[in-house]
Amino acid sequence: MPHLTPHRPGAESAAESAAGEWQAIHIFYAANPQPVLIECIAPLVAGLTADGLLDGYFFINYWLEGPHIRLRLKPATAAGTAELRRRAEQAIGDFLRSRPALYDVDPSVLGEFYKTLLDTEFPDRERQGYLGPDGHMRMRQNNSFSYEPYEPEYGKYGGPAGVELAEWHFRHSSDLAIQAFGSMNLHLRSVLLGTSGQLMMVMAACFLPEAKDVAEHLDGYYEFWRRSFPGTGYIEDRDFSRNYAEMSGALSRRFGAIREAVASGEPGRLPAFLRGWAAHCTELRQRATELAVKGDLVFRSWDGTQEERVTDPALALPRLLSPYMHMTNNRMHVTISDEAYLAHVLGQALRDSAGEVADR
Repeated sequence: MPHLTPHRPGAESAAESAAGEWQAIHIFYAANPQPVLIECIAPLVAGLTADGLLDGYFFINYWLEGPHIRLRLKPATAAGTAELRRRAEQAIGDFLRSRPALYDVDPSVLGEFYKTLLDTEFPDRERQGYLGPDGHMRMRQNNSFSYEPYEPEYGKYGGPAGVELAEWHFRHSSDLAIQAFGSMNLHLRSVLLGTSGQLMMVMAACFLPEAKDVAEHLDGYYEFWRRSFPGTGYIEDRDFSRNYAEMSGALSRRFGAIREAVASGEPGRLPAFLRGWAAHCTELRQRATELAVKGDLVFRSWDGTQEERVTDPALALPRLLSPYMHMTNNRMHVTISDEAYLAHVLGQALRDSAGEVADR
């Protein structure tokens, strides 16, 4: 006689209202990603949110197997996952058909650069899986999309609690980037770097109140990127000092004004674009501090051999600041080379604004 499971009233409704799991969609698009964000992802997210189908989202730009946007969507409920996926597939498919990227990427042209990225980010065993018979990185089909596993970086962001905080933060920074692309002339490099530099200033000032700590962090941030690409010429500082000299006064005054507004708890003194960012970064710092004090942040050690529970906010905050700052720049489509440049000149500006001019 078959075993019969007793019916429990409310079981169906409980299953239907259970939290949905993150959906990871990779959109391969070998062109400027701004139209994808403005014309496809922004209306998709707005519609899903308005209809109560979305609990969270964010995106990053990535290079592996060809330029693409990694879109993450979290259904509000498990029951709504199928409809969320249907809408996402329709929106992305319609966009790629109506506005396809016109040119493919030739991996042989950027072969050495891609090789350096692979060497930097993947151990040898994983790296080989991304290489074709010719030794160049395999490329996905342009103007296509696919579902991929969602793999949170627990070791980088402090374990499950840290990843949950990062996901909350990433939605805000994704909204910020899409808003900026839709309202600012970020196609101009000077505007893009000026905007991203100010976002870095605000976040650093919120996380590290002492000017000395911010300057040291930015110096370390620059050195990290320079060490990551040795001998490639990708990150060079031969023009940094000359470029900095041309704007040092204005940049130092700007950094000083931002730090003063943040330190005094008066974000209203900042330009409109930075006010909400300052308020968000202040709350982000507070939440990260609380997680550290409670012992909820567990990082992977730098050598990757063990886990480290970090309970001192003075250690946890700088550790989180670097990946937070990098991912904001990523969403703004700032190159790593330009990101290193910004860290260099902002660190110098901070030293100058504090009266501590240093020779490099």
